[in-house]
Amino acid sequence: MTANLTRKLYDERLRTLSEGSVNVNFNAFIDIKWDDPEFAVDLDDPRWVLTSADALGAHPWYQEQSLETRIRIGIWRWAVIAKVGMQFENILMRGALDYVYQLGNQNQEFRYLTHEITEETHHTQMFQELVNRTGVDTAGGKRWFRRVSRFLPLFGSLYPEAFFTGILAGEEPIDHLQKSALRSGEPVHPLPQRIMQIHIAEEARHISFAHEFLRLRVPGFGKARRGALSVLFPLIMRILCDVIMIPDRRSAAQVGIPDWVVKDVFWKSEAGRAMLHELFSDVRMLAQDIGLMNKVSRPLWKALRIDGRPARFRGEPVLHTD
Repeated sequence: MTANLTRKLYDERLRTLSEGSVNVNFNAFIDIKWDDPEFAVDLDDPRWVLTSADALGAHPWYQEQSLETRIRIGIWRWAVIAKVGMQFENILMRGALDYVYQLGNQNQEFRYLTHEITEETHHTQMFQELVNRTGVDTAGGKRWFRRVSRFLPLFGSLYPEAFFTGILAGEEPIDHLQKSALRSGEPVHPLPQRIMQIHIAEEARHISFAHEFLRLRVPGFGKARRGALSVLFPLIMRILCDVIMIPDRRSAAQVGIPDWVVKDVFWKSEAGRAMLHELFSDVRMLAQDIGLMNKVSRPLWKALRIDGRPARFRGEPVLHTD
């Protein structure tokens, strides 16, 4: 009886998410004014300077550089993040298609996930268009990630709880970084600003689905399966966070960022360590709620430096005190 009620509530939430996708949606080439002069990529535009919400933007080395250098690195940084984001969205779409292929009739997940796939298609378009407009020739994620990405979508049907954990590991850092940039009060170029506004609005539904998916399934797992996921959960979070957030050192060197700066920013500096803890407050709450925090997994969260206070609610802003 309880399981049926849980599934009923889950289906109701999926219907709400699906209706949200119908009522509030964006098109990458209609809702972004790509050819507006205000959106042009100008190497003299100081609004490309990274905000202090980005650990690289907050680093003393970056702040000591000339305005020209900070603009050039800022454009490069946005392009790299957009390219990696596009690659993650591509994996999500392929894995989600693999997952929905085997769903039965009347399953509410089919409708919602196909809405999400449609939205992610537009996200990949706007991310890639941003990369193209900047002129930055970036490969995106590290080589090992690009190679294994050919196989990761198979987990959509083979091990869906690990797959959607990985989706959260990719979505949460980008969502946190974008919200922090917009909340910083510092100038942001209107092109990435508009892309972030669209992405945050639609990504809220995508993150909600992954949370609800795991909340429905994981509590019903046996001790062994839940125990295995409790260990995999923080590992997946940390590995994919690094893929998203840490630029390739060779690429960074090409824009003049020393190797020691990359190491310090990710994650030795005080700002970097703080960001690493902050990125996963929402998923720490999720892990705790669905029984993935235990005497084995808690030390792993700490060893990976992604432990800390769980969020009290999804999207809780981080309050910094001096």
